[in-house]
Amino acid sequence: MGFFSKIKEGLKKTRNSIADNVNGILNNFTKIDEDLFEELEEILVMSDIGVNTSAEICDLLRKKIKETGEKDPNAIKEMLKAIITEMLGEAEGLKLDTKPSVILVIGVNGVGKTTSIGKIAAQLKAQGKNVVLGAADTFRAAAIEQLGVWAERAGVTMVKSVEGSDPAAVVFDTIASAKAHNADVIICDTAGRLHNKKNLMDELAKINRVIARELPDASVESLLVLDSATGQNAVNQAKEFNNVTDITGIILTKLDGTAKGGIVIPIHNELSIPVKFIGVGEGIDDLQPFNAKEFADGIFDGE
Repeated sequence: MGFFSKIKEGLKKTRNSIADNVNGILNNFTKIDEDLFEELEEILVMSDIGVNTSAEICDLLRKKIKETGEKDPNAIKEMLKAIITEMLGEAEGLKLDTKPSVILVIGVNGVGKTTSIGKIAAQLKAQGKNVVLGAADTFRAAAIEQLGVWAERAGVTMVKSVEGSDPAAVVFDTIASAKAHNADVIICDTAGRLHNKKNLMDELAKINRVIARELPDASVESLLVLDSATGQNAVNQAKEFNNVTDITGIILTKLDGTAKGGIVIPIHNELSIPVKFIGVGEGIDDLQPFNAKEFADGIFDGE
């Protein structure tokens, strides 16, 4: 299955939700008027695109229609695709410019954080990169064990300690191992305890200080993993995490299992954080680099 086929299949539930409803509206109107815009905005809000972003999309659509003089409601779908594509911006891949580079992965339990790390590690390994994983989510023994399973599957090294140990110390040991093994990329799991923001902030600050001291010139990505099925709650989680640490990118998981894929749009638009990967299946190659045009096409194009 090709790249676009994977995206299209993974967005099937979202497409059935958004495209079917948009098509239903457009088929009910013979002209473009304010009633059409009101119904369209309501559909976008109900599709987890959010109130603010839905209003902005409709304002941009009004402007585009005024500029082009378009009269046919059926032309709106292509305009929507173009607006959403532009709103999501150019694809931003991982910035791994140094050797080693560092990827910190953050997110609450259950969002697919450890699985995402394993899949990224496998992809980088397939590209010929020497990857070292750091099990710095020491809050749960299960997290360390699960990461170990993924390290084995991906064929990469993992550095760990015992449950309850200092996460920053694990990161320090991981960096030392990476230096010793001439690694290209370090990927560190971290705990995501949003219910105690001060502890989380202190923990992440300490980890970042270790990285800055041991690898002062390294490229560092801080990726937040969000479960797309949580809809607007994913936006709220992103805001909370962004308040305690600098997030450089989003990994949005489980898009294949939800109709709430529209959540990609407000996450990027309202927080100015690029979506770097989307999860569209269970397979190790189903964590796909995000591409705005492919995403917009995947939402609106039929079977």
